[in-house]
Amino acid sequence: MAHDPSTAPLLQLSAVRKSYNVGQPSEAEVLHGINLQLRASEFIALVGPSGSGKSTMLNILGLLERMSSGSYQLLGQETLRLSDDRLTLLRRQSLGFVFQFHHLLPAFSALENVTLPALMAHGVVSGADKDRAIQLLRAVGLGQALHKKPSELSGGMQQRVAIARALVQQPALVLADEPTGNLDTQSSDDVFALLREIHAQQGTAFLIVTHDPRLAARCDRLVEMVDGQIAQDTQTPHM
Repeated sequence: MAHDPSTAPLLQLSAVRKSYNVGQPSEAEVLHGINLQLRASEFIALVGPSGSGKSTMLNILGLLERMSSGSYQLLGQETLRLSDDRLTLLRRQSLGFVFQFHHLLPAFSALENVTLPALMAHGVVSGADKDRAIQLLRAVGLGQALHKKPSELSGGMQQRVAIARALVQQPALVLADEPTGNLDTQSSDDVFALLREIHAQQGTAFLIVTHDPRLAARCDRLVEMVDGQIAQDTQTPHM
């Protein structure tokens, strides 16, 4: 059955557990039966102390790690039994990623970095891909920097390139892991404001891991993890 965004969650975790060193004496469970729903166009902060399981949760949501047990449905597809190839395809088609460190290729221009996901997905960059990349770079305020290398851009500008790259495949959900953690306060505020603007204009869902309580308070919903469990899941009165 096709995913209907008007009635079904964008993603749903049910009783998700994750253990490492399974079957060994040192086996450790880091996620303890996580239940979570995220609907299209939500803008969510994922917070919690170091070691609370946020990174593991993000890796599972991003289809970068497999859960040990439970159910993870993304766009109506149960991911537990998908092959690695199917998971890769679903990840490329549905998800965008922004990290604390932008991971731009230093030898590539801003435009080439943004078109990289299209190149990886299709083996070639079409005219439409290039046009969308240019449009996105203009939207993030870098229309004059299309052909500049990362070394010619400030930290905030490099993160803007990374945001454009995350959006070029028009994902349903962007997962952002400390996207402002490596920036000064002003650049951090500017990048966060850009994410909110993209969310408002395009309806893309965002889940942002952050240790910054100022930014978390400006999201629409706060999910707090403690000791591998969700301790709090509340709407945020940030207006």
